[in-house]
Amino acid sequence: MTTNDNNEIDNLNKICRTAKQEGKLNGKNLTELYDLFGQRFTKALEALKENRIKKYTFKPSNRTVWIVIGKERDYLLMPEAEFCTCDDFYFRVLDRKVHLCYHLIAQKIAHNLGWYDVICERDELYKSLMAEWKKATA
Repeated sequence: MTTNDNNEIDNLNKICRTAKQEGKLNGKNLTELYDLFGQRFTKALEALKENRIKKYTFKPSNRTVWIVIGKERDYLLMPEAEFCTCDDFYFRVLDRKVHLCYHLIAQKIAHNLGWYDVICERDELYKSLMAEWKKATA
């Protein structure tokens, strides 16, 4: 991870903390996020506005899975590892052109501000849902 990557994440976290205290993203926050991420933020904001960030909780295990409903398919995220199953992650993040895809940016903002749906499922569905989410695009 480069210093620039750390700055991107540190700045995102700082903006999210401020927005969480205020309960909203204000104009300054929006400008800072756009300056930081450009079109990736525009796409992340669209996903947030369209309520496409989902947190699945499986019972009784309490396993948690984050999903962003994408244009082509649903994308599986592992926020702690900063991993996403989208093409942008594979082609731009792994090539170190950017540090976060827009799905991860959207998830981080959603998680900090509570802008996501919680979907509870039984543990019996975990394996089949994970298999679906892990599928590559056809």
